[in-house]
Amino acid sequence: MPFYESVFIARQDVSQAQVDGLTESFEKVITGLGGSVPKKESWGLRSLAYKIKKNRKGYYVLMNIDAPPAAINEMERQMRINEDVIRVLTTRVEAL
Repeated sequence: MPFYESVFIARQDVSQAQVDGLTESFEKVITGLGGSVPKKESWGLRSLAYKIKKNRKGYYVLMNIDAPPAAINEMERQMRINEDVIRVLTTRVEAL
């Protein structure tokens, strides 16, 4: 299976517990479709370079993922539907 790095930014007005819940729900999507998330890293509340959907700050979360492409597509679809997530970037990498 290919390896991916995915970073998402959650709104500034959600709590750290809600961000952890979002991360867990996205991890369940990956594991449910045959993948794994060997590493999750929360970068905390950081300033954005410019306003995104009226937010100046956001909670950054990095996930290293080993999953089939279908699992990544489903996770990104759910991230884009969720109103608490303001930005998503997933890239394919050679190794984790």
